[in-house]
Amino acid sequence: MTGDRTGAGDPDRTLALLWREPQAARRGPRPGTSVEAVVEAAIRLADAEGTAAVTMRRLATLVGVAPMSVYTYVPGKAELLDLMLDAVYARMPRTDTTGAPWRTRVGAVAQENRALFAVHPWAAEVSTVRPPLGPGQMAKYDHELRAFDGLGLTDVDVDAALACVLAFVRTHARDSADAAAGRRASGTDDAQWWARNGPLLARVLDAAAYPVAARVGTAAGEAFGSTWDPDHAWDFGLATLLDGITARVQRAEPGP
Repeated sequence: MTGDRTGAGDPDRTLALLWREPQAARRGPRPGTSVEAVVEAAIRLADAEGTAAVTMRRLATLVGVAPMSVYTYVPGKAELLDLMLDAVYARMPRTDTTGAPWRTRVGAVAQENRALFAVHPWAAEVSTVRPPLGPGQMAKYDHELRAFDGLGLTDVDVDAALACVLAFVRTHARDSADAAAGRRASGTDDAQWWARNGPLLARVLDAAAYPVAARVGTAAGEAFGSTWDPDHAWDFGLATLLDGITARVQRAEPGP
């Protein structure tokens, strides 16, 4: 985890920037850039190198202003992070699932977030317990809640169900990114790694001492060539999560 979290900046200044409240005109030279340009440069930098690479000095170079000038557009990195996340939320593709069964609607929400994290991996690492309360966040939240509309759940349970889905997607995105990073760092794919390490493990492991682990691990390895397959983990995890929500929906339905 990067330790980044939204909602850590000055709330007045953050909300004013998120909602683009008009600022009092100031005397002096014409602005050399804009809030939008700074945010877009920060997103590109985070996409390429992660949020740790997003510094005011590097942003100043990217947008072509003096380092201290960046602070006239965004007061600090905490506020900038909220702006970055809200911007990528605002332009997320939103699937029109009008009239579709609710599992299809919720599945589309999950896929939309999976696609977001594939393009912006840093976004999956940011804690949003205190979310950016900008227009992008609100449009995303409203769109996603609609997937659960009409199920008979209470509003509190709808919010909790959405949170469960998003937590699953975020965790899957992190695991996928970690797996990809491991492959890059080692220079080998999972099948090559196991081809090298499997015989070593077999030499030291007493399968009789760990019979269930040996049996299940062997089955998974034969099925996927690895201990973890991202697509299988996605399909199994999402289906299981939706089955759990289905059970709650059925309990919420009035009896005969």
